[in-house]
Amino acid sequence: MPGSVTWVFGEPKDFQAALREDGVLSLLVTAHGQFRARLTQVTLHNLRLSAGDELLPRIAFVVAPADTLLISFPTGNRPPPTWGGLETKVGELITLGPGQRVHARTEGPCRWGTIRLPSVDFSQYGRALKGAEFVVPNVTRWRPQRSALRRLRHFHQAAIRTVESRSAVFADSETAHGLEQQVIHALVECFAKGAAIEAPPTAHKYQDVVSRFEALLQTELVRSLRIAEICAALTVPARTFRIACEEQLGMGPTEYVRRRRAQLLGRP
Repeated sequence: MPGSVTWVFGEPKDFQAALREDGVLSLLVTAHGQFRARLTQVTLHNLRLSAGDELLPRIAFVVAPADTLLISFPTGNRPPPTWGGLETKVGELITLGPGQRVHARTEGPCRWGTIRLPSVDFSQYGRALKGAEFVVPNVTRWRPQRSALRRLRHFHQAAIRTVESRSAVFADSETAHGLEQQVIHALVECFAKGAAIEAPPTAHKYQDVVSRFEALLQTELVRSLRIAEICAALTVPARTFRIACEEQLGMGPTEYVRRRRAQLLGRP
């Protein structure tokens, strides 16, 4: 059922809760200051468009929902989030396939857009439009043709602006369906005529290490874990573990654990 909403947040936990359906399982703010974030979401029949505007740097742990393709791209002129150690630039997209786990971090104020839709449906649309097998790889940077990305951003921004202006246009099911078809067609063009940007050989390995580290913290955060204990639990060498954390989180594991504990206890 089509619908839309806009929120303004003053607490990280509320922002994270609003993003939970899109796979955000934790959100760590990494700088002092008053937290402020704005989120607009447009839910159509089979996809959801979101736009975020954040002031403080943070690290989010994201697990793409089952059977779901999550696409993210920068909006505005602020530096975009880094997904799984992969720095995105204006003119690029990031894709997360079903069940993919990755950390997305920002270094300061940022604006971003996402599109969430069923992965099987998208593959079927791709085959129908292109007449060939259509599969989008997991955790990948894409560089679409400029014209295709421009159309995608146009439809995304038009939907977000309509909601923020409090228009009731999406109450019309036919209008919502028409927009959905335009967005999907633009997405197919982005991937059919775009190019995947090859990630460094260690990228997926480091993503996996730090994602398993995050899962361990979800259950063991209440007690003190030494680096040696963590490495043993993850079955990775200490040096590899530290490098993975620096690349994926922008900080070492000890600092990340300290900050996670401090936020959990409400300390600065």
